[in-house]
Amino acid sequence: MTTSSHLSLVKYDNVFGRTLSLDGLRQQAPAVFAPSADERRSPRYTFIPTEKVLAGLIEAGFVPVEARQARTRTASVLHARHVVRLRRRLETVQLRDSTPEIVFLNSHNGTSAYQLRMGLFRVVCTNGLIVSRGAFPTFAVAHRGDVVEDVVAHALTIADRFDDLAAQVERMEQRRLLEDEQLRFAERALALRYPEPGQAGMAASQLLQCRRPEDAGDDLFSTLNKVEENLLRGGLIRRSASGRLVRTRRITSIQVDIRLNSALWDLAAEVLAA
Repeated sequence: MTTSSHLSLVKYDNVFGRTLSLDGLRQQAPAVFAPSADERRSPRYTFIPTEKVLAGLIEAGFVPVEARQARTRTASVLHARHVVRLRRRLETVQLRDSTPEIVFLNSHNGTSAYQLRMGLFRVVCTNGLIVSRGAFPTFAVAHRGDVVEDVVAHALTIADRFDDLAAQVERMEQRRLLEDEQLRFAERALALRYPEPGQAGMAASQLLQCRRPEDAGDDLFSTLNKVEENLLRGGLIRRSASGRLVRTRRITSIQVDIRLNSALWDLAAEVLAA
């Protein structure tokens, strides 16, 4: 595997057997294969396609498992913000039902540098959690020069902390929450999406609803996952500003997804530290 601009994906086994095919990657995030940057970028902007950087990450031992990109009505889909989640080809960190990931973001329209964050995939509910900036390292690489080496180095640095992430998750699984503690967590989480008083139009307890038997635990990690899924995936009944009963919408914005996920992780970390 080389870091040429021609991405080639080989089928590798990983901890949960999920590897995104080349066709799947192209379908879910066509911006990965952009042939050029947005024409409005300045001369200082160095265009290096996500495809080439992703090839470097694959050569370093990571495999893409999921990708998506922002919806856009005015700009080219090839220049939109996009995110690819990757796992180590051979993962040594063992968790009960989760595996750590690298969350890799980019755009070719000037709205995002190359960014790398730590993520966590929970197989039971296919939740893609994103760890907060404060808890673990986050890196941004500007679109200047040949960035592939820097991006790969940062990804390896993040992966070196996967053991620390696993330890924190295990502490969350061991931390039991009383009913009033769970409700308080849900109230703070609801305020993240609906910050104005009365804007939510729903009870915070709705975020604690179990969508599957595996979510029935009263530990902090189960509570975090229930709240994250209900808050971001939508489908809950709320009363709109006009008084109508409506269903909450799924969060589709990459920016909002990352903001809410990071903030939820911070809330859980606060409970763990208390």
